[in-house]
Amino acid sequence: MPGFEFFGAEERKEVNDVLETGILMRYGFDGPRKGMWKAKELEKTLSDRLGCAYAQLTSSGTTALTTAMAALGIGAGDEVIMPSFTFVASVEAVLSVGAVPVVADVDETLTLRPDSVRAAITPRTKCIMPVHMCGSMADLEALLAICKQHNLLLLEDACQSTGATWRGRSLGTVGNAGTLSFDFVKTVTCGEGGAVLTNDQYVFEKCDQFTDHGHDHKGVDRGADEHPYLGYNFRISELHAAVGLAQLRKLDRFLEIQRRNQQALHAILATVPEITFRTVPDPAGDSGTFLSWFLPTADITQAVVEGFRAAGILPGNFYWFNNNWHYVRKWHHLKEGHSLYALSPEQLDAMEVIRHQDFSVSDAVMSRCISTAISLSWTDAQLQEKGAAMVSVIQSVLSRAGATA
Repeated sequence: MPGFEFFGAEERKEVNDVLETGILMRYGFDGPRKGMWKAKELEKTLSDRLGCAYAQLTSSGTTALTTAMAALGIGAGDEVIMPSFTFVASVEAVLSVGAVPVVADVDETLTLRPDSVRAAITPRTKCIMPVHMCGSMADLEALLAICKQHNLLLLEDACQSTGATWRGRSLGTVGNAGTLSFDFVKTVTCGEGGAVLTNDQYVFEKCDQFTDHGHDHKGVDRGADEHPYLGYNFRISELHAAVGLAQLRKLDRFLEIQRRNQQALHAILATVPEITFRTVPDPAGDSGTFLSWFLPTADITQAVVEGFRAAGILPGNFYWFNNNWHYVRKWHHLKEGHSLYALSPEQLDAMEVIRHQDFSVSDAVMSRCISTAISLSWTDAQLQEKGAAMVSVIQSVLSRAGATA
């Protein structure tokens, strides 16, 4: 799954280019950098490879989300509908611009359930934010129709799905804006980093300014730049961009290997009749970073997880239902408003709503789900061995469950 598995000479070459100039900052120092502009080159390569007009690099996927919301005009009191299954950074970013998170259920796509989204819309709703979790996509056809009907923004959190597509379009390029993450365990890594993708020039210009303290970047003297808007230091460094540039050039190779290994593991697990698989709106566009699958009941799934642990094969198999960071069930710090700075009354009210909200629909999905991370480095023999070990545990658990039924 993560690009760090194929870290090598290409990344070192790009980093050494930067080290030889000594210019680690992405802006300024035009002479000493000797024509080296790794961040600019990565932005151009991203937009070309993913098929969008503009890409703005940031320091992380989280700051990319904050930047995109600011550029889209999402702010104090605006409601943003997001899924119950996502990394907690999605909520943090909503809170960071003063907006209000509204959490909706997921279905077997592991992303937003359209009926739950419709039920969550109020006069204060400004944006729907699908999170394309685990390498695959939300039901974008349904969500785009909802946005059109209610005149809402669509912001795609594609931080876990670099390279995935929907009907031939890269995830993150379908809505008003989208975001990617390049942290260490993402498909393409910069070590740390992120990006905002958009086809809207106005949105891009605001992202460009917002990520650099509001600099308008229109002059040749950085110190004389105008500052039309408030901004923050969300810049990526040239070193991080250099790593990402080498990684992005390998993306097609990553995707080919991931998809092949995912399909092979799918074939192994499909020999167990009781296993079903994640719903993928566009199977051809799945990036293959995970294979997500379901067992008949929560009790059976939890027994399989324990069986994997006992057999030493739990690493790489994620049971999100008990995960502290990726599912609403364990977001106690958010539900109780544990913030180092004062949240607005509207945000605190939203936390109280989430704390008492009925997520039984999401629970019914997530309590039966295991996501298996797909490694780029598996040999065919290792993949077959892993699959066989998983099937052995699963069949043992199912056999015991059948005997006690």
